[in-house]
Amino acid sequence: MTHRVPATSPHAQRAHQLVCELQQRFVAQLDAISARFGDNRAYAPFEWLRDAGRHGGGVRYMATDSRVYNRASVNTSQVQYDDDAAKALASASAISTIIHPVNPLAPSVHIHISWTEMKTGGGYWRMMADLNPSIPYEADTAQFKQCLQQTAGVHYAEGAAQGDRYFNIPVLGRTRGVTHFYLENYSSGDFEADFALAHKLGCAAIDTYIKLLDNALATRTAPTPADAAQQLAYHTLYFFQVLTLDRGTTSGLLVHDENDVGILASLPAHIDRDLLASWQDKMPEPQDRLLASMVACLPQAQPCPVEDETKRALAQALRKHYRAHPAAIDMQASGYSTPPTVANHR
Repeated sequence: MTHRVPATSPHAQRAHQLVCELQQRFVAQLDAISARFGDNRAYAPFEWLRDAGRHGGGVRYMATDSRVYNRASVNTSQVQYDDDAAKALASASAISTIIHPVNPLAPSVHIHISWTEMKTGGGYWRMMADLNPSIPYEADTAQFKQCLQQTAGVHYAEGAAQGDRYFNIPVLGRTRGVTHFYLENYSSGDFEADFALAHKLGCAAIDTYIKLLDNALATRTAPTPADAAQQLAYHTLYFFQVLTLDRGTTSGLLVHDENDVGILASLPAHIDRDLLASWQDKMPEPQDRLLASMVACLPQAQPCPVEDETKRALAQALRKHYRAHPAAIDMQASGYSTPPTVANHR
């Protein structure tokens, strides 16, 4: 089999159409940014298959314009177990995207929207949007926050509180980004209303980020070496948060090994290896050993490149760690609830 078998559930089909629509919306606008400020090289699609496509798979679009994008990907996926009665999970449909610009004065963004449906017929949404600048600008923060407030409406206060909780990095005493929104395990009981909220949030976050990126690239045209150094330090923090705290990343890597490069596509192109290693003493056991294993996967270089082979090694090291220390997964980030993502796939 060389094609992806889709889910049969009408709700899953609608959710997959939604995330694919958001993917195309974002990629088209990112390509337009490249045409204006870069090499005019389009994002390139890469497909992956779950169980040779029998249980779905996904497509990620990766940036190829190295003048504008440090590392950027826009991933969609749908995994389904319609033919496996032993699985509690019916399907999971998602878009997950991170954009890291080359210019340290332009912000990064992370957006994730997914629908998870169980064999019992119930389901829930996961909606995330957060702005992640290396060098914060108050106007950018205010504009993205306003976008989330206006779009989420009565859900904003809960989403902002969960986002700040989820993206907190306790051992460094800060959050990953400057403004966060995160609805976890969300369902009002009205699929159409929740679908509309997910669509509205995804479109608004994408369109607002494109405006911020366009303005930054047009007006912040003279970054200094000090700005670049601050970006490298921030990218190191981003790497640290993703691999030691991000429950979504860890769950994806623990469930299967068929898309390691795609799951870790959010990692920046370079980090400061020495800075990363310096945080090991801050980590509680056994997560200090997890960080040590991450550092051991990295090349001895400064700045340290994070390429595909390194991502595969990081994924293997992470799986090995949690097989040896399964209870340590409880030390990862969470919102107000923690869905059993890994258990759902078993």
